[in-house]
Amino acid sequence: MASIMALFAFAGVCFFSGPSFAAETAAEYQYQETKDVVALVEDAASLVEAKGEAAFLEFKKAESRWRHGSLYVFVMDTDGLMVEHPDPALEGKEQLGLMDLNGRPIFKGLMAAAADKRRDGGWFHYQWPEPGKSFPDWKSTFAKLAAAPSGKSYLIACGAYGMKMERAFVIDKVADAAAQIERDGKAAFDRLRSTAGEFRFKDTYVFVFAPDGTELVNPGFRNLEGRNLLELKDTQGQRPIRDMIDLAKGRGSGWVDYMWPKPGDYIPAQKSSYVRKARLGDGWVVVGCGVYLEGAAKAPAPAPSADARRIIRLVQDAAALLKEKGESAFPGFRKKGSRWFDGDTYLFVWDMAGKRIFHAADPSSEGQDVHDLKDVQGRPIGRMFLDTAAGAPGEGWVHYLYPKPGDIFPTWKSTFIKRVTFPSGRDHIVGCGVYNMRIEEEFLSGAVDAAAALIEKQGRDAFPALRDKNGPFIFLDTYVFVVAADGTELVVPAFPGLEGKNMMDFKDAAGKYAVREFIQAALAKGTAWVDYMWPKPGETAPSRKHTYVRKAAHGAETFIVGAGAYPF
Repeated sequence: MASIMALFAFAGVCFFSGPSFAAETAAEYQYQETKDVVALVEDAASLVEAKGEAAFLEFKKAESRWRHGSLYVFVMDTDGLMVEHPDPALEGKEQLGLMDLNGRPIFKGLMAAAADKRRDGGWFHYQWPEPGKSFPDWKSTFAKLAAAPSGKSYLIACGAYGMKMERAFVIDKVADAAAQIERDGKAAFDRLRSTAGEFRFKDTYVFVFAPDGTELVNPGFRNLEGRNLLELKDTQGQRPIRDMIDLAKGRGSGWVDYMWPKPGDYIPAQKSSYVRKARLGDGWVVVGCGVYLEGAAKAPAPAPSADARRIIRLVQDAAALLKEKGESAFPGFRKKGSRWFDGDTYLFVWDMAGKRIFHAADPSSEGQDVHDLKDVQGRPIGRMFLDTAAGAPGEGWVHYLYPKPGDIFPTWKSTFIKRVTFPSGRDHIVGCGVYNMRIEEEFLSGAVDAAAALIEKQGRDAFPALRDKNGPFIFLDTYVFVVAADGTELVVPAFPGLEGKNMMDFKDAAGKYAVREFIQAALAKGTAWVDYMWPKPGETAPSRKHTYVRKAAHGAETFIVGAGAYPF
């Protein structure tokens, strides 16, 4: 058992048990699938405890109770050896370093879950492909320990893909997070934010508020940290933060229903959060975690904004006027209701050092040095503007997350910028951005052409820049990918588990050899547009994807570079 305790300590897990916790989790599972997984693991563990290692032969039987469809029991020993698993590539091998696509350590997480004393076993959530499938899905696995008659202990586990969120999962995470905060203070906050940690899975994350309403931890919306949200109203007029604080201060724990966007989204959906009070130093905080209700109401999405061609023409015409008149063109650009300033559509001008010299919507910001401006996820907006303007074309699109004026939740903004020389001889940047713009072919071809140019200059050394989630090659549901001419995936930021795999024989949901076809098209024509079925980032169900691909070469290597959108 020494190895179990060592892993338990490594995971940094400290479990809370209090008078209200047992009552709230005694019979908490809502869905039959969850109950079935738990029952299967408990029965498998009982079989191991009765028959020992001979039980493993039972688990191997296909289409038995223990292994049918995507549901199967697997067994590991406490040193990380995979004893029984349907995948022969895993079976019989040590799996201490096994991780999911977010870097979440699977064996360590399962061991920590199995050691949970609250229900003689526990849950661990991670991303893993279903047997026979290429794309990973969220898998929720129940694990427990079983001692065989031989005296050896084993980890017995079973998980289900795409499992519905249980309120019990949320209660567990809040209890664990509260215990870590009470033990480690603010040092626990980074663990709550980590994408490789146990506190972030599916659309779920743990958040923390100070008693005055200041957000201390919010991994789903980092831009809210440090802001006081006590009087924030949701789309139904409710003040959810005030309600959470009042509940924690009064009853100590409970549930609050309200409207809040899912991570990566900006449209509020109905959410139910469990919150509880936790000690922090000499004071206290509210710790919470929520579940988005199945089939619940969601605020209506705004219609996509103006098309890209109109914005390009606007900026190009503004650049022509600035080239002729320089700063004397600014008064015309400030007129509301004009072509230059219409609602959320307006112009701005920077110098090439990153100083904002004109901003139609916010004149008070003029004169500010904004070359280090970043979006809410840390994407360097200022640097991307300057780099795009300084490049050979002198113009292009930059996409980033930014709240609309008066909003707190960020949404995607697409900005077209262009370098222009004033009559003074000095170069400047003129630009215009629009929220929620439709993905246009120009966005895709521009990103692919820029990535291909980088690869032709740097070769494989360019790949880290293409994977950078805060860089210009990942935006909205779009990302640049790179495939070798033989079909090996080299860069797939949305599905890193595919990197290194040969996908030449991959068939999409319509039976098309998608990778083979776009490689052949790019090699034959240099560039091509192709349509096929492929999951959106974060999903596993395929959607229709419209993709631009082009050939790029560096030295003796030939690459296929592409990017697509989901317009249907």
